Amino acid sequence: MLVLGLSGHFSDEDTDLAPPVEGLLAQDAFHDAAACLIRDGELLVAVEEERFNRIKQTTKFPVNAIRACLDTAGVSPSEIAAVGYFFAEDMLDEWLNETYTSHPQLPIRSSRELVMSHLAVALGREMSDEQLLFIQHHVAHGMSAYIRSGMREALVVVMDGRGEKHSITVYHGEDGHLEKLATYGLGKSLGALYLANTRLLGYGLGDEYKVMGLAPYGNPETYREMFRSMYELRDNGDFLLREFTARGFRPRRKGEEFTQAHKDFAAALQETLEKIAMHVLCHWADRTGLKDLCFVGGVAHNSTLNGLILGSGKFREVFIHPVSHDAGAAEGAALAAALQLGACPLRQPRMRSASVGPALGTTAEIEKELASWSDLIEFDRPSDLVEAAAQLLADGAALGWAQGRSEYGPRALGNRSILADARPGDNKRRINAMIKKREAYRPFAPVVTPEAARTYFDLPETRANYDFMSFVVNVREDRRHELGAVTHIDGSARIQIIDSVSNKRFYDLVRRFGELTGTPVLLNTSFNNNAEPIVQTTQDAITCFLTTGLDFLVIDDFVVRRREGASLAFGNLAPRLRPATRLVKRIRHTAAGSHQVCYELILDHAKGSTTEISLDLFNLLEHADGVQSLKSLAGPEGISQDVRHELYSLWQQRFFTLRPV
Repeated sequence: MLVLGLSGHFSDEDTDLAPPVEGLLAQDAFHDAAACLIRDGELLVAVEEERFNRIKQTTKFPVNAIRACLDTAGVSPSEIAAVGYFFAEDMLDEWLNETYTSHPQLPIRSSRELVMSHLAVALGREMSDEQLLFIQHHVAHGMSAYIRSGMREALVVVMDGRGEKHSITVYHGEDGHLEKLATYGLGKSLGALYLANTRLLGYGLGDEYKVMGLAPYGNPETYREMFRSMYELRDNGDFLLREFTARGFRPRRKGEEFTQAHKDFAAALQETLEKIAMHVLCHWADRTGLKDLCFVGGVAHNSTLNGLILGSGKFREVFIHPVSHDAGAAEGAALAAALQLGACPLRQPRMRSASVGPALGTTAEIEKELASWSDLIEFDRPSDLVEAAAQLLADGAALGWAQGRSEYGPRALGNRSILADARPGDNKRRINAMIKKREAYRPFAPVVTPEAARTYFDLPETRANYDFMSFVVNVREDRRHELGAVTHIDGSARIQIIDSVSNKRFYDLVRRFGELTGTPVLLNTSFNNNAEPIVQTTQDAITCFLTTGLDFLVIDDFVVRRREGASLAFGNLAPRLRPATRLVKRIRHTAAGSHQVCYELILDHAKGSTTEISLDLFNLLEHADGVQSLKSLAGPEGISQDVRHELYSLWQQRFFTLRPV
């Protein structure tokens, strides 16, 4: 039986905004839109919508992701037997009714009607009511982790911002089924607690991992009593969260420098999360006697907490799903729907690879795409790609590395990665500043071969799936100086262990780099800059390469270089505005009573931004359709150097796409 799983909101393709839902913005409750296909429990393909519309954590209904899943699996819409959606129907309708009450201009439609109408657009066919199953949110999360763990019996704990009425649910997983043991209400949401305090540090939804990375720079003692006053640990794994007031703490505004107080605040927040989460997990481990843990939900992306769980010795084995946030609930919804219909096998092998997304294409297709960019790049096909790439890395280059099928989830694990030598500490500064264009404190993850893992890292006795960068462990003290680019300020690292079974070419690259340098460890981070999701297509990879400080792009069997002196050769590229992007002309009134016309480019979505542009660029983009080249749009006057530089800056910020015509 072929089952489609979905997560995401009801936004149309041309907008990423939606009215508030029960006091929350849509992006707080329905982010991370995704689609997946399973057949008899096997995950055929899964991908997030953001990879196509290029909007981070998009709330759109995953129309493009659905179509990509069908294309990748080679199946037709008529073969889909059922669809699982990642929230319960009655709760969705309750939220929608509140929205309709406060926004009377909206037509009243039920959640079922909305999902069915979007499915009809995506699939080109109508589904019957019986084919659409709404799944409780925590059931969807729990199923994704439990089934992919390969465990016959396990303690399954879901922790996130919220489900329908709960923020934590504890299950006993056995023989492919989940038995609910306990729930914790929305007033005990550890995800909401972390997010609220993340906002006091100038960040927002989806930035919690940044605060986790900032925490080791701080001293939790500074704000320990402040945070301690907000919670009370109780018997039987229970706890109380009180209303929190950050008295004496000055919040950080976005873009401001981090003070030591901000770092201390992050450290105390991280410590608080760890104390409460471990209180819950340890109680249920003791009460049930279960030795294996599946941990899932947004909180399970806190890899520092996950490392603490490993080191606690409470469990024999810990499994963290690589897509523990809401995009992974799409897969869980499909699994739960299949189980309800009696079609899901009780056991599946443990998930070893997250590379289940759409592929780059055939080698011939990739070569043709590269050739179309010949004004800006040149490329060759070495006889031994791994040898060539390993030598470039050993010589100090930073590579964009794109191979095969993309990874499902927020982490690049060897198919859509930026790679560099893990040894020079300056590589951390360089890649943060020139390539990722992000805060200097942010750490990078190491990828290591299994043979060398214990030589460089202190791995606990508890078994764990190190395939997905889910755990922070200590770098061995005698190796920290050797791994300067990936050892965090506290001596830790978020480790990935790669073997030849899960990704042979990537394993061969790390191993060969080790043979050349004596250190079989690479710096591995996601292939994107700060303005976009991880690259998906060949065009995305070329764009990121050309608009960052990467030295080379290694894609499929090819090594790509910039064409010397051609960085602004945009004439034969066609611009297209991104989804939910608007050009606006405004009248600005001055204090003297006069007025002036200004021109703006607006990314009209939850995480979008606005920038003022020149009249010349406004006139160019006003007619952008993705077909006409910039040369033809500019006409006989041509494109001035100033406009070329302006184009390049805005292309870096992903206000539009450029591609050859």
